[in-house]
Amino acid sequence: MAASYVRMCCGASRTFLCGIRYTGVTAGLCRTKISSTQLRLCPIRQYSSSQARYGLGQSVASGLKWANEKYKRFLQRRFPRFYVLYSTFIRGFRLLFEDALEVHRIRIRMIKNNIDPKKLPYREMEKLRQFHRDMIKAVPLVIISIPPFANYLVFVLMYLYPRQLLIRQFWTPQQLLEFQGVYHAQRAQHHLPLLSGLKTTASHITHEQLKSRLTELCRKVQSGAQPAVSDLHAVRALFSGPPLGIRRLSADQMRHLCPLLFLTPRLPAFWIGQRLNSHALELMHLDRAIINMGLHQLDDTELKEACYMRGLNVELLSPAQSRDWLSEWLQFSVHLKESETSLYLHGMMLLTMNYPQNPPRS
Repeated sequence: MAASYVRMCCGASRTFLCGIRYTGVTAGLCRTKISSTQLRLCPIRQYSSSQARYGLGQSVASGLKWANEKYKRFLQRRFPRFYVLYSTFIRGFRLLFEDALEVHRIRIRMIKNNIDPKKLPYREMEKLRQFHRDMIKAVPLVIISIPPFANYLVFVLMYLYPRQLLIRQFWTPQQLLEFQGVYHAQRAQHHLPLLSGLKTTASHITHEQLKSRLTELCRKVQSGAQPAVSDLHAVRALFSGPPLGIRRLSADQMRHLCPLLFLTPRLPAFWIGQRLNSHALELMHLDRAIINMGLHQLDDTELKEACYMRGLNVELLSPAQSRDWLSEWLQFSVHLKESETSLYLHGMMLLTMNYPQNPPRS
């Protein structure tokens, strides 16, 4: 009996250690009966290393978030001007990161589906164009910040010269309006030289009808009137070849066109011509994308940005005025050929110079 009891205790011990329990004991023989249907594993709680790391990561993230919020409240209370700069930079990096992710997704989809960039929807095409321009402007600043401790100098430069060094993601809404006004004033300084160049060219045209039409167009704009789209289409032949084709323009004429697209004129003439042509074609493709999407699909911000990029000062315009002007612009550009980029660029001066808020010129 004692031996049986010992065996039973040893079996119970082994069963406990192995996670198995007895469900019955035969009284007479003191032997254990274990059937396959009666063996059940005891619930043993286990923790994985990945779950532990996840919980630790959550704790660290929560702590960092709390510290960051406390730091922002401290800056906002003690250094309000620096807080505006700090929050603008944080927001700028977040917007730039989101733009980079979106551009990456667009390019991956283009590669996988073999999509021509000219066939992209308007918003995706505009995103690629703007991101490319932003990165070109940001590259010099990144290069300057490479040497050790140069980032402190870069921070000071960005604070002192935000318009020249920073891209639009790092501007405050007030700075965006201010800088757009500055850039438009700079390009508006080239309107009269461009108009004078057209008048000078018109005097050397031998075709009397085309000469008369171009002269009348220049006279109308100079007097302060808004030309019609048909007035520009009437002189199309002059802008596809000599004397006003994009490859026939003088270096001075091309350098006066550069500020209309925010391009630097401090390059060799042949390079300037190539850049003007490629940027004008890019905008022409965007115009066609707007038509395919529908002008009514643009919200007020997109509408004003589209008008601004095509030469119009939108600071004092209502959304309705911007929409009317862009509708007229699309009627002008949709009929142009790719060989008529020069007329497209001159249209950025001819159709914006007197648009309604500008006073008549004597």
